[in-house]
Amino acid sequence: MTAPDANEKFPLPGYNRLCFLKNIITNPNIIVGDYTYYDDFEDVRNFEKNVKYHFDFIGDKLIIGKFCMIASGVTFIMNGANHLTEAVSTYPFAIFGHGWAEAMDGKTYPTKGDTIIGNDVWIGYNAVIMPGVQIGDGAVIASNSTVTKDVAPYTIVGGNPAKEIRRRFSEKEIEQLLELQWWNWDLEKITQNVAHLTGENIQALLK
Repeated sequence: MTAPDANEKFPLPGYNRLCFLKNIITNPNIIVGDYTYYDDFEDVRNFEKNVKYHFDFIGDKLIIGKFCMIASGVTFIMNGANHLTEAVSTYPFAIFGHGWAEAMDGKTYPTKGDTIIGNDVWIGYNAVIMPGVQIGDGAVIASNSTVTKDVAPYTIVGGNPAKEIRRRFSEKEIEQLLELQWWNWDLEKITQNVAHLTGENIQALLK
């Protein structure tokens, strides 16, 4: 048995609305791991269009791990969307120049850092991920959720704002899976264990 080619743009023959995402990314500030796929109802090139307010001069990154599943309509809001919330007004006077050009002298817009998605994360249809959020390995983001805070590993969240629905496994099992890091195994070992990876017996993977 051989694994699919991680460098294949469209891994499903005759179907070009699902891609291994790293192979279509053009923005150097979007970093995607092997086998993470994006499925779009119209065109996979919508992915980068849905990474909003991602300005080069800010320099924040969207980092996505391996073996993630990203559904159509998922949107990432980046730090370029931020306004001053502690000031009297949130209006971005300086960008319009003229007599307002110096409005931001000595000030900076808030930033929450890079947006980081772990490995084996499932992000459902039309979800929105806000700037600087970190989503742990094995997490699940329900459709139409707006994620405003970090999500713990192997946790299912949903709603607006997204809240924890449940943990996928016990604390001990989550610790074991995080230590195992199966997504970093060599491809031969992953291929040999796909039946266990799609099963419910964690202990079988640990042997």
